[in-house]
Amino acid sequence: MPVKKRPVSPRQKMINLMYVVLMAMLALNVSSDVLNGFSLVDKSLQTTTKNASEVNAGIYEDFEEQMKANPKKVKEWYDKAQAVRQMSDSLFSLAEELKVLIVRKSDGKDGDVTDIKNREDLEAATSVMLAPGTGHGTQLFNSINSYRERIVKMVTDSAQRRIIASNLNTEVPQSVRTLGKNWQEYMFESMPTAAAVTLLTKLQSDVRYAEGEVLHGLSANIGIKDIHVNELNAYVIPSAQTVVQGGKFTAQILMAAVDTTNRPTIYIGGQKINSDRGIYETVCSRTGDFNLVGYIEMMNAQGELVRRNFEQRYTVVAPSATVSADLMNVLYAGYDNPMSVSVPGVSTSQLQVTMSGGGLTPKGDGKFIARPTQVGGEAVVTVAAKTEGRVQEMGKFTFRVRKLPDPAAFIAYSDGQGGEDRFRGGKLKKQILMSVDGLGAAVDDGLLNIPFRVMGFQTTFFDNMGNAVPEVSNSSQFTDRQKNMFRSLGRGKRFYISEIRAVGPDGVERKLDAAMEVIVN
Repeated sequence: MPVKKRPVSPRQKMINLMYVVLMAMLALNVSSDVLNGFSLVDKSLQTTTKNASEVNAGIYEDFEEQMKANPKKVKEWYDKAQAVRQMSDSLFSLAEELKVLIVRKSDGKDGDVTDIKNREDLEAATSVMLAPGTGHGTQLFNSINSYRERIVKMVTDSAQRRIIASNLNTEVPQSVRTLGKNWQEYMFESMPTAAAVTLLTKLQSDVRYAEGEVLHGLSANIGIKDIHVNELNAYVIPSAQTVVQGGKFTAQILMAAVDTTNRPTIYIGGQKINSDRGIYETVCSRTGDFNLVGYIEMMNAQGELVRRNFEQRYTVVAPSATVSADLMNVLYAGYDNPMSVSVPGVSTSQLQVTMSGGGLTPKGDGKFIARPTQVGGEAVVTVAAKTEGRVQEMGKFTFRVRKLPDPAAFIAYSDGQGGEDRFRGGKLKKQILMSVDGLGAAVDDGLLNIPFRVMGFQTTFFDNMGNAVPEVSNSSQFTDRQKNMFRSLGRGKRFYISEIRAVGPDGVERKLDAAMEVIVN
């Protein structure tokens, strides 16, 4: 009887997800708490590797027993199993030796892989793996490639071949290749000791996984294991528990074990789904946390109807990407700075966001208004998320606090199509000049759009003798005397608007240095 392939466990999926998230956070150069996360992932990977090693050891023992009982039938598969053991142990041991070398380089000759002291050390992995003439990076690179090429040839299932090849992939991502780095430089250059050890532990886990897949395939050829089912349970196997808005949530729902001649009937929300393989799909059009609830019905060998309930939680998040530019991490004092906060894979309703050095007001759906107080200081935004029943800090983000920039003055007038144009100097038609009431001011540089209130200004005209004739307005409006002067201006005449005073949302009054020249057209 062929050996039943086991799906990847939820624990293994979570470990893989934690590994990807921690690598992404490391690329952002976050706090040392991430290094603690690497230690947790490393321990989880070690547990998974240990479990896989125990399962593989059991299969090797069965091979030994079968070899003694029927050498003629078993020898071909037994020899292949021993070859798999030899090359798997070789790569596994190499990874373990490199872990020891890196930790001892970081912590000294008494360094312990299970208790790393200088986890943040950026030099140890670089030295051990990349040092000219003595670095082991090329050796590891060649060993992984050799192992991958040999092991995938022994896997019969095409899907498993792709998974193993992907786990043991040594290609440099396209975006990094332009930097001229090879695989070993990309993986280990300036890599913290904790991260480098975790990478090697993951390699060991991938080796045991690949070894196990080959052993299951070899054992199936001689019928080492016959799986007998004496308990039926409902299972939901989702392709992912976090889905981007607009994508599809896909899950396989089955009664273990599945009999191809007796497919179960699946109900979700009281409605039967039409799928002969138990595949359920739904378009995720809204963000948030959701429950997939239903039950499976199936006839047992005695003709009795067996029912099992199931429930699966999943999260739909909006598409997002975070781009950080160090020189743009700025908030403006006394101003309502809009801010968006999100954590991939976590619903916005599960976030806890606080800020020091000012006030932070939530507006819903991950939107906030930040209002820092002290110019020249810093505002620190702390993001935490409630996951698995506990609150975990996801990162701290520091912003410099600056004063609002000075606005630019303008004369607003209708564009004739229901919109507004802003005149900032140069030629202006007299009919437009006579139709406007006064001055406006704003910061509208494409990045900010902040209105200011004009408190006063001065216009300067010139009489026929060339003498300056100033007129002052103590508001944003043109005075009657100023308008009378406008009427007397002929084509090509000019005047200047200067001494402009304006107040922004921060309550600070400022005098604008620039003067506006107006040429009557």
